[in-house]
Amino acid sequence: MNKVMTINTISGEDGIDQRKPVESILSVISTANPSCNKYVAKKSQVIESPEGAQHVCYFLLSGNIALHRRGDGIVMMSEKAPFIFGFSNQLGKDSGMYLRALEDSVYLKIPVSVVYKMIEENDLWKQLAELLMYTTTRVYLHCARVPQLSSYDIIRCHLNELMNESDELRQSTAVSAYIKSRTYLSRSGIMRILSELRSGGYIKMEKGVLQSINYLPRKY
Repeated sequence: MNKVMTINTISGEDGIDQRKPVESILSVISTANPSCNKYVAKKSQVIESPEGAQHVCYFLLSGNIALHRRGDGIVMMSEKAPFIFGFSNQLGKDSGMYLRALEDSVYLKIPVSVVYKMIEENDLWKQLAELLMYTTTRVYLHCARVPQLSSYDIIRCHLNELMNESDELRQSTAVSAYIKSRTYLSRSGIMRILSELRSGGYIKMEKGVLQSINYLPRKY
């Protein structure tokens, strides 16, 4: 049985297993041909295939990439390496989604048909299923939280998410911008709650950047 490496979760209060199957992801990535071209995306660069190009998967080797909804630009999920984007037609034709690098990132771009062949030849269907379950859960939780939670609850969840990001991303991203890109909350509303949390000693911020979380009450 494959071991599952646990990474930081959003809040641990959803009652849903949010563990990232790192070893399963690495098992799939390791089947890629060593001669595959590596692509580099600079911070904030949008990653898209040309119109009409074949459906591809993106094997994230280093860095951090976000999945955005086209139209309003809302971040549906973001992932640190290792990860694989592109299954379940999330980046297929007319999917309404696109990728953007949150920090300098390195990735492979491989046609989905080739990836499925790699998975079949190496009997990695279970590992693929674990990845798909994790991805579906992440997107579901994002969609489920928006209409159900209060503004504070949403901000609390995203503060915990931000603390779980890499130091490079966290230190270069204003906490208000991070939350705004993932929600429909107004910037003024976000800033008001952040100011109250900072004044109450619940969080530490410097120049708009989140440095640490001391304690976030369940209700505020």
